[in-house]
Amino acid sequence: MMRCKQCEITDPERIREILSSVNIGRLATNGADGYPYITPVNFVFYKEHVYFHCALEGEKLDNVSRDPKVCFEVDVPLAYLEVTFNPERNPCRTHQFFHCVIIRGGARIIPDGELKTAALNALVKKHEGNTEFTPITPDSLGYKTCRVMEVTPEKMTAKSDLGQRSPQRDYLRYIAENLVKRGLPGDLKAVREMGFTLEVDEKNRYKLKE
Repeated sequence: MMRCKQCEITDPERIREILSSVNIGRLATNGADGYPYITPVNFVFYKEHVYFHCALEGEKLDNVSRDPKVCFEVDVPLAYLEVTFNPERNPCRTHQFFHCVIIRGGARIIPDGELKTAALNALVKKHEGNTEFTPITPDSLGYKTCRVMEVTPEKMTAKSDLGQRSPQRDYLRYIAENLVKRGLPGDLKAVREMGFTLEVDEKNRYKLKE
């Protein structure tokens, strides 16, 4: 159960949008030594499953063959709120706006065949951003020398932190104004996703719409 219910995302389409907006996720498996083992992987969310390719051998493969229970996480950092972003200049109110998705489920290796081929093509299409590439087939160079892992979600939670909770919620417009003024990558996107409308002034600069 998510503690901060006001930040929870329950819309499946919105969760898919977050998963589609990032290329790298983190896979956590249970290691033989009792410690979690986390690996960054290029992935695609395809037909309600997570897919990624990997080598024929490796620690995560050993871990999954021993225990298929995994956790998969993606996050989208938006804007960091500096000390100057709160009127009191309180360092305890520094904060990071972000989206994230956490998936708990079971992992397995997909055998050579139709599903593996489709997953690999979906992975390339996502990362290329288009379909202008020679489709992968079982005869493609490298097809036999990679594995494709599938994660089947059993529980999926998502969160969007945009200042909905105290202490940020009491001065969201002040934060938004400072984000517009700063203008770093992610700042304007954060302002829009906070629910504010932007307009351009006479000097061709962004400002909050009154």
